[in-house]
Amino acid sequence: MSGGIRLLPALALLIGISAAAALLWTLIAPGLLAPEVSGYDAARMRLLHSTLPRLATALIAGFALSLAGALLQQVLRNPLASPTTLGVSAGAHLALAVAMLFFPVLLGLGRDVVALVGAGLAAALVMALGARRGFSPLTLVLSGLVIGLWSGALAAVLIYLNDRRMVSLFIWGAGSLATQSWEAPLALLWKTGLLALACGFLLRPLTLLELGDEEASALGLKLGRTRFLALALAVGLSALVTSAVGVIGFIGLVAPLLARLLGARRVPALLLSSGLIGALLLLTTDALLQIVAGMFSDLLPTGAVTAIFGSPLLLLLLSRLKIRREAFVRAPPAPPRRGDLRTGFALLCAALAVLLVLALFLGRETGGGWSFGAEMLSLRAPRVFSALAAGAMLAVSGLLLQRLTGNEMASPEVLGVSSGATLGLALGVFLLATPGFAAQLGFAGLGAFAVLAAILISTRRSALAPERVLLVGIALSALVDALVGLMAATGDPRALTILRWMSGSTYGAEASGAALLCGAAVVLILPALLARRWLDLLPLGPETASALGIPVRSARLRLFALAGALSATATLGLGPLSFVGLMAPHLARELGFSRAASQTAAAALTGAGLMVAADWIGRTVVFPWQIPAGLTAALLGAPFLILLLFRRGRT
Repeated sequence: MSGGIRLLPALALLIGISAAAALLWTLIAPGLLAPEVSGYDAARMRLLHSTLPRLATALIAGFALSLAGALLQQVLRNPLASPTTLGVSAGAHLALAVAMLFFPVLLGLGRDVVALVGAGLAAALVMALGARRGFSPLTLVLSGLVIGLWSGALAAVLIYLNDRRMVSLFIWGAGSLATQSWEAPLALLWKTGLLALACGFLLRPLTLLELGDEEASALGLKLGRTRFLALALAVGLSALVTSAVGVIGFIGLVAPLLARLLGARRVPALLLSSGLIGALLLLTTDALLQIVAGMFSDLLPTGAVTAIFGSPLLLLLLSRLKIRREAFVRAPPAPPRRGDLRTGFALLCAALAVLLVLALFLGRETGGGWSFGAEMLSLRAPRVFSALAAGAMLAVSGLLLQRLTGNEMASPEVLGVSSGATLGLALGVFLLATPGFAAQLGFAGLGAFAVLAAILISTRRSALAPERVLLVGIALSALVDALVGLMAATGDPRALTILRWMSGSTYGAEASGAALLCGAAVVLILPALLARRWLDLLPLGPETASALGIPVRSARLRLFALAGALSATATLGLGPLSFVGLMAPHLARELGFSRAASQTAAAALTGAGLMVAADWIGRTVVFPWQIPAGLTAALLGAPFLILLLFRRGRT
């Protein structure tokens, strides 16, 4: 039944359709069955001008995003491609946020134009990076994650510096379908409808692409033009939806995967079924949200709620998904010369020393001028050393995860470990009146370990295959971020505290907390250095490592626990948005540190330096305002990582 509909997924689809029908009837029945009244009929007016337009918007947006995801996955032959993972939606969101806050005159040209420019620039950069390595799935997704995280960090900075609009921008950015007329869905319908019809002209070229590049070229297919047109249609669909309702990211990834699990193999069936499944998922989610939240549904972002339902669904069906593993594995680099290592360590230590001096003694005065001295040392030192310790711990945690999973995209931020720590801390803040440092660390640790445990359980049959670990991480990260986002959307003052803490600020650092973080960094990084033999041999595979005397199962569990402890402690001190856990191991590797011990030490120094520099720049660049260190690190570090990806060339 490889080409037909499979029984179990078909049954799940039938249950989903039935549930959607029941929810829709529950939602619209009060307006339809309300007794006729003379004059103003509030129930029917709400049904005709709010509920039904919102449901129509959900159908159109879900179909368009899923169609875009299916196009991206088909043309790039990459099961992880989607408007979110390739940074397309984030680029559109950033462009709209910039235009709204600083260049509102551009919106006169049309929100769609602004969104298309942002999405197009993001997609062009991702494709340029991917072309350097033959459009490999690994490079494309890594580039998309970098672009997406950088765009998200910059948008977060803009929101942070314009807090009067923060709540509305946050809700819109997370995907809000609330509308009070038919204008938005009708405009979205004809625009996305034209692009969807245009996809019909690509059915034959996309079918030929499945034969492989050489065979398709031999049959007369122009590969470059086909890929460009398919990518342009996907970018256009994503940008139009983002312009209308904000970022609803999870639909474009999960709907095409579900379509394949249902048995859709041919291109026409895959594109159509992906769109219909996405429309059903978003419609069901939004209907349930309106029923449960009632009058507060306009304040809750549907995009975040979608991840709450889509993530568990993806995790349940992950074992049935077939992915080519070899496309995600990177060959190990050649070992560097010993002299180069010494020079590299000397340069890293010197750079960190210079950054510490600048961060501790150089700052801005009230009048805007610069001053160099020790007058503010008592206030600056806790912040600087908190950033240093947290950066080092996140870097080593990212290094451990990358070596254990064999996946260079693994990091606490990408795999959801930092998000799990955030959720644990948020629960602690909401459950306890005044949680102390020990209680906060305990809750953060529980959240981080819960995510790691879910990753281990979900991938145990595939021996931690990199592509499955990444998919599980994306799903769990989306789920955790959605839950935290819903907490923030409640308007509770504690939620605002969590939002500000999530930006990675060291503003409230104290001497005692900084000392605890530095002590924790020493205690937790030392075991990683001592485990250098495990870290060198485990990436060779379980059979080889076991033959060389490594207790594979025990070693993996211990190192995963160590990565969770490092991530939870660092997240507690600095928040989850630092991006250091992904960048620092890459930077250390590109500097020539390939053996476990040297790379661990170099990553720790690099992560510490990145966060110290980020804290100092965040305090001075827009003085007297301050940009949180975590956001600054993402803004500074992502371009360096993009440059390194550009320099690699083709493999």
